[in-house]
Amino acid sequence: MKPNIIIINPDQMRADALSHLGNPASQTPNIDKLVAEDAVSFRNAFCQNPVCVPSRCSFLTGLYPHVRGHRTMEYMLQADETSLLSELKDAGYYVWMNARNDFLPAQIEGSFERHANETFYGGEVPAPPGTVKPNPRGTPDGKNFYSFYFGELQRDNNGKNYTYDDESVDQAIEKIHSISKEQPFCLFLGLQLPHPPYMIEEPYFSAIDRKKLSPRVTGPKDLEGKPKILRRIAEEQRLQKLTEEEWDELRACYLGMCLKVDDYVGKICNALKSAGIYDETLILIFSDHGDYTGDYGIVEKTQNTFEDCLVNVPLIIKPPAQLNADAGISESMVELIDIYPTVMSICGIQPSHTHFGRSLIPQIANRTVPNREYVFAEGGRLASERHCDESNGSLPSKFSPYYPRRVAQSDDVAHTKATMIRSAEYKYVKRLYEDDEFYDLTLDSTESVNEIHNPRYEAVITKMRAELLEWYQESCDIVPFKWDERYNFEMIWSRIKYDCPEDLKEEAQRKIREELDMYGIQEWLRAQLRSREGQ
Repeated sequence: MKPNIIIINPDQMRADALSHLGNPASQTPNIDKLVAEDAVSFRNAFCQNPVCVPSRCSFLTGLYPHVRGHRTMEYMLQADETSLLSELKDAGYYVWMNARNDFLPAQIEGSFERHANETFYGGEVPAPPGTVKPNPRGTPDGKNFYSFYFGELQRDNNGKNYTYDDESVDQAIEKIHSISKEQPFCLFLGLQLPHPPYMIEEPYFSAIDRKKLSPRVTGPKDLEGKPKILRRIAEEQRLQKLTEEEWDELRACYLGMCLKVDDYVGKICNALKSAGIYDETLILIFSDHGDYTGDYGIVEKTQNTFEDCLVNVPLIIKPPAQLNADAGISESMVELIDIYPTVMSICGIQPSHTHFGRSLIPQIANRTVPNREYVFAEGGRLASERHCDESNGSLPSKFSPYYPRRVAQSDDVAHTKATMIRSAEYKYVKRLYEDDEFYDLTLDSTESVNEIHNPRYEAVITKMRAELLEWYQESCDIVPFKWDERYNFEMIWSRIKYDCPEDLKEEAQRKIREELDMYGIQEWLRAQLRSREGQ
């Protein structure tokens, strides 16, 4: 019997938001308990792109974003592309997902149906109440206007702020209890939390002890040595006047949002247990990318930078009980593209295409087994390339909280294509239109000192550049498993009909229709003629 599968995919959740990974202020008791008893948590898990759509297209296919051009928010999986979900569906799984998926294009008719048996759209409940503080952003010239900090949310008469996430989780739980046990199922639960704006209701808002927060990563003075896009965003967001106390409120609010995600995990696990199917269910919890949350003086994310707060993400895998997980924390370097072959291997399904992921079954069985020496991430665009709206002159209103980032992305140099290669000790970032980056992570865990021009690291940088080139060459494209026919019937028949005796023409035409192989048909005809000559 194939295992059931639950995929819980919070949006924009940093790895260090998990308590069991060492954050003294975080509260994630349900995830921590899962890892302590039944699951493996990968401390060094990295996404392949720092924004939603490219990352999701990547981890659902096992392909890096550049392989099929999925490196923009505006280009999703096309009609000829499969995904983990569609391949599970084709293998007999009942696939349920909510509409918060960010990998399927709405303009392609039938795309949602191709990848899932059922899609939950929601919106059947009253809108949740707004923020406690009226106009939490303040005035357009104020220091908080572009911070994404909205703060505490109101609660309704039931003591809740019932959002689309809550509605989706409740629907997933209902599906767990009602779905037929005769058919394996896969539930893909895409969450909005903890994506900005930073806002959450009680009891989550006050749950985080502000005094336990780790120091914020401020980065180098004036972001010297950092990519231009960070300097542009910092200039446009204008958050320099926020006090550390105000930053702490924002950061605590973010961790409160992560605490609510943890509550969702607890509810899903309890539903599986009450339905009697917890042991035979594969559970995966991972985010598409992280969030700056005040580090380097900015908030939210970028499309072409790779600080660990942005690309190091949670990845927790609880296998079905028969796999005997070595529960706890793994230090192995892994990528989100490893999810695709891991699920396919556990389910005994052959992938539909060449991919670059590595199954994590060995690491699940033994946390000390290494996986990768290097991990990779990529993003950005070519100058004047149509990427998102900002590259063709269209910008949102200045009242949009996204305005600063979109302005920065309109700068060709700032929005340059960039690629990260990271080992346990070093990080090298190749940037197309500006200086590269290199960080010694053992001495500079906050990635504040760009050592790209330091001769001390010349040999290491040269080696990582060579490894990056080899990775690009290996992964630059794939040959589809399904080959095209080079010849049609008319093409083949026109080549042999003048050499074909009258009494063989009918059989030759039948063979052509059965198998459109030009050279095979020609060889068949020669064999027939040689046989006649021998007679």
